[in-house]
Amino acid sequence: MTDVKPLTGSSIDPEHYRAFRVFLEQSCGIVLGDNKQYLVASRLSQLMERYGFRNLGELVARLQEPSTGNLRGLVIEAMTTNETQFFRDVYPFETLKKELFPEFQRRRVWPVRVWSAACSSGQEAYSISIALQEYNEEGGRLELEVLGTDISPSMVQQAAAGRYSGSAASRGLSPQRLQRYFTQIDANTWEVRPEIRRRASFRLHNLLESYSLLGRFDLIFCRNVLIYFSQESRADILSRMAKVLNPGGYLIVGASESLVRQADEFELVRTGNGVIYRLKAK
Repeated sequence: MTDVKPLTGSSIDPEHYRAFRVFLEQSCGIVLGDNKQYLVASRLSQLMERYGFRNLGELVARLQEPSTGNLRGLVIEAMTTNETQFFRDVYPFETLKKELFPEFQRRRVWPVRVWSAACSSGQEAYSISIALQEYNEEGGRLELEVLGTDISPSMVQQAAAGRYSGSAASRGLSPQRLQRYFTQIDANTWEVRPEIRRRASFRLHNLLESYSLLGRFDLIFCRNVLIYFSQESRADILSRMAKVLNPGGYLIVGASESLVRQADEFELVRTGNGVIYRLKAK
């Protein structure tokens, strides 16, 4: 048997790299640049050694076969960035408490349905629930349901468990929030309290697939995700998100993302804390 050598960026054949780029974009929408061979190597080298693939071309050929078992999912999961933290960027959650929650309460939206798209390991969804808890503790009267979706089975499983290591829990959480909304399970594990967890549910979902089974929403968080898609895929995703938003619904994207000239269905709204987008009235 031929020894399997570790994959490196310099060892990737250009044709194999082009074929892998096509597979990745068609499978999950991620668009790799012309010179990301090092990234592919760092993300896939262990997986390829485990399965005995001698080069990227062999992996791509296997992925084209009708039945690939869980290999396709493992490759997509390895190439997906799962960087997140609680209350990431801060301003969306301040906007919720100061502007959107009061508006939903005035409009008597009950419950508010929120979609946390590409939710990774669930920190965003639970941050939304905590923000609602704090809003109600300060006199608000509102309820919400958060649906978190992600393409990675392991991320969805972790999100549903609601358990985080001490280092993960401390990222974005003040000591006060950690003590108030989490229970310490052991020396290095914290679990989201039931009153926060009950509002959140999680499921597998690929943003390139149909949204029809997800239901309708009053608010969609889709942050730091669209930058990985082609312009055509971004436009398609935004158009379909607009179709599952209720009238007057909102979309919140990443701080570095802009929908200018990309989504005719939305209008920009400047808040006291940042910029969000509202579904245009028809």
